[in-house]
Parts: sequence; structure tokens; C-alpha cells
Amino acid sequence: MKLVEAIIKPAKVDEVKLALEEMGVEEIMETEVITHNHSCEGTMTYRGARYVVDMITRVRVDVVAADDLVAKVVKAIRGIAETGRREDCRILVLDYVEAY
Repeated sequence: MKLVEAIIKPAKVDEVKLALEEMGVEEIMETEVITHNHSCEGTMTYRGARYVVDMITRVRVDVVAADDLVAKVVKAIRGIAETGRREDCRILVLDYVEAY
């Protein structure tokens, strides 16, 4: 078993979940995360004051998948969530030893 963690744009979550459900993935966990990325740094003005913005809101989608399904899960997520920008789709695949 493997744990697939994908950090993706919030706008892509519903489409990713639908694709995973169609593949037979039964359980999907999603968590809102804030990533810090200096390559996307910009400035924002709020009430006359300028602020440096280097935080981006993303969603982490976690899926526990059988070893033979992992490549399909990763391919489905990448096919939907990748935009060509590294910070828009990051995927980690980890060994999943036990669950209680």
C-alpha cells in the first residue's frame, strides 16, 4: 500500500476527486494548506499599506492506494492538476505501513 499526497490548486479538487472515484478509490481525504513560495512572491496593497505576499492556498488530497493502482492515481492527478507551473501540482508517494 502507498499513500499518495497531492498538493493542488483548490479549483482542481472536485475534478480530481471525481476522477479518483471513477477509478474505484473509496476514501479521499482533503486538507487546506498554505504553502510558502518565494518564486511566486508579489506585493499586495491593503488599506494603503503594501505587503509582501509569499503564501499560496492549496489543497492536499491524500489517497491510500494499492501498489498496482498508484501509477494510475498519480497519472490521473497529474493529468488534471498540472498547469506547467511547479507550485500548482506536487505529488508525493510514500510507503503506507499500517493503519488503525
